[in-house]
Amino acid sequence: MTRLPQDPAEITGLVLAGGLARRMQDGRSDVDKGLVRFRGEAMVEHVLRRLAPQVDRLLINANRNQAEYRRYGHAVVADEIAGYAGPLAGLHAGLQAATTEWVVTVPCDSPFFPQDLVARLLQAAQAQNADLAVARTGKQPHPVFALVRRTLLPDLEAFLASGQRKIDRWYAPLRTVEVGFPDEAAFSNINTREELTELERQATPPAAPPTLAEVERAASGFDAKALPVATATSIMERFISPIDSPEQVDLHLCLDRILARDIISPIDVPAHDNSAMDGYAVRGADLDARVPTRLVVVGTALAGRPFDDPLATGQALRIMTGAVMPAGADTVVIQEVARVEATADPAGGQVVIIPPGQEVGQNRRHRGEDLAQGRPALRAGKRLAPADIGLAASLGIGSLPLQRRLKVAFFSTGDELLSLGDAPLPGKVYDSNRHTIHAMLTRLGVEPMDLGVVPDRREALHATMTDAGAMADAVISSGGVSVGEADFTREVMAQVGEVSFWTIAMRPGRPMAFGRVGNAYYFGLPGNPVAVMVTFYFFVRGALERLMGATPRPPAALRVRSASAVRKRPGRTEYQRAILGRGDDGLLDARITGSQGSGVLRSMSEADCMMVLGHEQGDVAVGDWVEVIPFHGLL
Repeated sequence: MTRLPQDPAEITGLVLAGGLARRMQDGRSDVDKGLVRFRGEAMVEHVLRRLAPQVDRLLINANRNQAEYRRYGHAVVADEIAGYAGPLAGLHAGLQAATTEWVVTVPCDSPFFPQDLVARLLQAAQAQNADLAVARTGKQPHPVFALVRRTLLPDLEAFLASGQRKIDRWYAPLRTVEVGFPDEAAFSNINTREELTELERQATPPAAPPTLAEVERAASGFDAKALPVATATSIMERFISPIDSPEQVDLHLCLDRILARDIISPIDVPAHDNSAMDGYAVRGADLDARVPTRLVVVGTALAGRPFDDPLATGQALRIMTGAVMPAGADTVVIQEVARVEATADPAGGQVVIIPPGQEVGQNRRHRGEDLAQGRPALRAGKRLAPADIGLAASLGIGSLPLQRRLKVAFFSTGDELLSLGDAPLPGKVYDSNRHTIHAMLTRLGVEPMDLGVVPDRREALHATMTDAGAMADAVISSGGVSVGEADFTREVMAQVGEVSFWTIAMRPGRPMAFGRVGNAYYFGLPGNPVAVMVTFYFFVRGALERLMGATPRPPAALRVRSASAVRKRPGRTEYQRAILGRGDDGLLDARITGSQGSGVLRSMSEADCMMVLGHEQGDVAVGDWVEVIPFHGLL
């Protein structure tokens, strides 16, 4: 008898996100359905969160935007079969990559599938000794929701090699069981932007946010003692739920704020067909492709002062940039190539001579070309830049719905800390972390709440944590998260909140905690000044942006040559402070800023970028290619 899995630990979940999503493209070629935002986050995030508790590990099948999909902390596999061959090509890639005996597939555009999908498919497969179990509602099977035995890989490869692609034809001769589910809507997918908009408008209660335990279980490579950077980032992204607390704000106060709702254009931009150049509006049918064309100039159109009469055969209109195209005209000939001469008409008219070689429709901007009425002008989650403010104003919109500012409470811990204005004392140091954190929070656009320095006493830390968790959306502490006799944070957190992890496999910043205290998310940063900045930049900043509902914006990385030799131990991610420059050949390079100790804050002040050395990377020699992330505008 075929051995069947006994629990989710023996099943791999495969999210199918490898299609072209033509109906979602909306005139664009870069749309990837799994990354389209739905109810505040990418569609694939909904699917991953729903599938994670049902399986042991997750894979994502994607053929584009793979770096974006990897941000969710799971392996990404691409089709080996060219041409976007459909779900069977994705299943083929998943079966090859899986290490478990069974793989369950779900599409990236179906965020409502049952939470007991895998359990019911498994139960039916066990009962029928089947090779494959497929979900069904009524008489309608749903082949992309299937539990597939990995040993079917050779059979699938032979089917695909024959040129066939239909999934139901593949499994028809196999030992298959169809499993009935009562809710047809649970298996619906989002195929068009119209469907997406309609579902956004429906008042469907959101799913309950996952617990820390659920997130940890779903995380790939979870190790509380040495958590990889990618896994720590994934845990934060999956656990943090964006706020949904919009407020209407006057346009002149919206800069750098986060847009809470899509802004739909109330008008066409431009409102009329108009000229893109100074020249002459003509009828394309009047132009001779072989010899010059003579046309009578009947008037002038200026921006804001249209010419009201239609253009007849044999006529031309002097037109300025931005002026409305007259009825009958479809082409603008730039003034530099046209030649004007006076006519014998006593009224003083003119004739314009157009050279051959003009292209019908040239230099004409169509109504709604920039933005059509009823289409989104600005997307929710966007951090508003000056151009966005101008765009809203061009639509006649005077205020925008914004997410309220986050409230972030922060404090430092330690009896050794002095505040500014205190006299120097032996064994004491001035607290720089609070001021650094305040500056970074201010630049991020949140409302900082400085709670000062908390002494190393349990009751003081307990009271501060309790108050902070009640008043803020997020709480940041610096110091007190490493292993030490005077560090009470772990003990207090066990009383007032919960923590997922305390250490990350990185340098600097290994002692870092993440969890929840009261109603707020908690970020426990190290005490060393450089480690505070590194952990804020690479973890807290992105987490707070997610919390405020901002569209994720991973920092831009550059590939440059190292001008320094760097010793690096595999098994942790390292962040070296560096300065960008150019070698003798003109190519960008980066050299580290001397001592990289986590207490040397001067090394951060002198640096303009961070050299990021990956988890498995070893020593770096002069001339090796490395990844750097510039600081500009971020730290």
